[in-house]
This record gives sequence, C-alpha cells and structure tokens, in this order.
Amino acid sequence: MLTLTESAIKRISKVLAKEGPSAKLRMYIEGGGCSGFNYGFAIDDVKKDDDFEIPAGSSSVLVDAVSAQYLEGAVVDYKKTLLSESFVIKNP
Repeated sequence: MLTLTESAIKRISKVLAKEGPSAKLRMYIEGGGCSGFNYGFAIDDVKKDDDFEIPAGSSSVLVDAVSAQYLEGAVVDYKKTLLSESFVIKNP
C-alpha cells in the first residue's frame, strides 16, 4: 500500500523514541480545498479497528481506511537540507 524509504524509517524511529513504547506515527489525508488533499502526521497510541499498520523499523505507521485508498502506491521519504527538513510524499 505505502512504501517508506530508509531515511523515513530512521526519522520515524527517532521521533517515536522520545514517546512511550506504544507510540506510533499516524499518517492521514484531509481535504485541502482548491489545492487538493493535505497530508497530516500525528503521534497516536491507539490502533483503531479500520487502521492499516505499516512496519517502520522498530515502530510502525498507522493509516486509516479512508486515507489508505488515497495513499495506494505512495512513497514516503524524509529529506533534510541546510534550510529545512520534512517528510516528502510522492503519490502517483
């Protein structure tokens, strides 16, 4: 469904290491108006019944069923430059 690069997995693991042992990264999509969808990230301790769980090293990423249909085939990477750092999503 969703592919995580090694760079993204390392960053997710680093972020979640500061959280509790059950913490996972939740990735979701929400309507963005004229410009289409917006991608969101949150830390969550609860896996809901309709969530997909994608392994990310020693952690995992949760994606709800509605967001999953829009993330099919997407690749999540993490980029760090001198001026910024962020997750980059390439979604076909």
